Amino acid sequence: MKIIGIGKNYVSDLSEMPKGKVIPLIFTKPDSSLLENNADLELPAFSDDVWYEVELAFRIGKTCKNATLEDALLFVDAIALANDLTAKDVLKQSREPNKGPWALAKGFDGATPISKFLPISDFSDVKNINFSMTVNGIETQKGNSSLMITTLAELIVYVSNVMTLNPGDILLSGTPALGADKVNSGDEMLGYLEGEKMFHTKVK
Repeated sequence: MKIIGIGKNYVSDLSEMPKGKVIPLIFTKPDSSLLENNADLELPAFSDDVWYEVELAFRIGKTCKNATLEDALLFVDAIALANDLTAKDVLKQSREPNKGPWALAKGFDGATPISKFLPISDFSDVKNINFSMTVNGIETQKGNSSLMITTLAELIVYVSNVMTLNPGDILLSGTPALGADKVNSGDEMLGYLEGEKMFHTKVK
C-alpha cells in the first residue's frame, strides 16, 4: 500500500483559482507513517519544527491504470480525514542543492494520523465536502473540496498514467490554503468531516 500526496492544492477563494493547466506537485509517504485509531503522536527527535495539515483522504478500491476523467471516481471506494505532518526544518534542507529527499520530512513514523474510512456513497458530491481541524479547542483550518486546484478526478488521472494505483492505496488531496501551523508537545488535534469528529490526536 502506498500513500500519495499533493502539495499546494488549495486556494482560499474560487476567485484565486489559477487559469490554464496546472502540473500537480506529487509526493509519496510510506505506509509506516500512518497513525491510526486515535493513537498518541510522538514527535520525531530529528525535527524541532513539525507542522500539521488537515486533508481529505481518498482510498482506491480497485486496480486503476490510465484512468480517464469520466471513470476516475469509480476507482474510489471510501473517504477519511488525515493530517499530513511535515518536518518543515528537514523539508527546507531537502529543497537546497545536494540535500535529502522530501520523504524524510513527510515520511517519519506517525507522520500521517488518519481516521476511519467512510463509504464514498455517503457523500453526494466529492467536489463539495466540508472539513476542518481544531487545536486545543480552537479551529485552525477549515476547507471545502470545491477549492481544490487539481480535482480528485484529475489527480487520479494524472497519477494513474504514471503508476498503477492498487486497492488500499490512499490519496491525500491537499490542505486548505490557510491555517497550517507548528505542532507542540501537549497539543490535542481534532479533525472533523461534515461536522462529524473523525480523529483525535494527542501529542506527547
